[in-house]
Amino acid sequence: MTGLTIALDAMGGDFGPQVTVPASVQALLHFPSLKVVLVGDQSEITRQLVSLDQKNNPRISIVHAESSIANDTRPSQALRSSKGSSMRLALELVAEGKADACVSAGNTGALMALSRSLLKLLPGIDRPALISELPTMGNQQSWLLDLGANVSVDADTLFQFAVMGSVLAEEQLGYQPTVGLLNIGEEEIKGNDLVKRCAEMLQQCSAVNYIGYVEGDQLYTGKADVIVCDGFVGNVSLKTSEGVARLFLESLKMHVLANPFKKLMAKWLFGGLFNRLKHLNPDQYNGASLLGLRGIVVKSHGRADISAFQHAIGEAVHEVERQLPNKICDRLEAVLLERHY
Repeated sequence: MTGLTIALDAMGGDFGPQVTVPASVQALLHFPSLKVVLVGDQSEITRQLVSLDQKNNPRISIVHAESSIANDTRPSQALRSSKGSSMRLALELVAEGKADACVSAGNTGALMALSRSLLKLLPGIDRPALISELPTMGNQQSWLLDLGANVSVDADTLFQFAVMGSVLAEEQLGYQPTVGLLNIGEEEIKGNDLVKRCAEMLQQCSAVNYIGYVEGDQLYTGKADVIVCDGFVGNVSLKTSEGVARLFLESLKMHVLANPFKKLMAKWLFGGLFNRLKHLNPDQYNGASLLGLRGIVVKSHGRADISAFQHAIGEAVHEVERQLPNKICDRLEAVLLERHY
């Protein structure tokens, strides 16, 4: 692809332009074909660009927004009264074909509602789903969805999540990924009716390499390349895991740094181990894709720092390069045809 443009909700997240603007500048260094549109308060964005000596960067443009959507805004309220907000304007740029993707660290519910309204769903999709990469023991790639876009779903929607997650993983891995359903046990008799019904549907679908149930303690073992669940379970699982990872890393850091001798010895004896542990940092996996839309939308953590938000921009770039919505649409057509016959 010769060039691509990402629209950034510069006001979203806990830190707004203090994070989104420097992150966009760093992303431009990593992706020579990238251009960014910073959507938000022009004076605040300009102030950040001046401090970074990037005010006249030809690959950066600004679209002024009069307001931003608060974190406690209900999705229904966002649909009614978000005109002129940074999030809505960024999504409108994608809908109008002026940007190839949107990245926002703002209100998740509002982002999903506005994305559905402005970009529309792909044929055969009832609801979009949030998906993100997970670290595994073998340092391979694994993905979990839904991460909170849908608190409750039916079996058909869960099946659609499996198809979409499989397509995303296949584009990354280069081969047909394995897909599992998150459940309270591996035995077929375990789980609620929702999970059991979806399992039956996946067993009959040749387009998805379904391998059965995955338990919570197997999320990070690499048992399945794609793990599927509803948004309530997925969000709780992910945030609990992030909390445990941060507790472990911070406790280790405090123990090592408490004594200069321990710090010196740790670098000498366990340098390789510390480098290996860096992949547990949740910031390295920031950027959840909102699958099922006719456009590309990536949701960043609200508390993301510069490095983490840059990672979310990179995820959007990769999805644009792979034309992910088109790939999902093609796979869905094949699956629907197979189920019809």
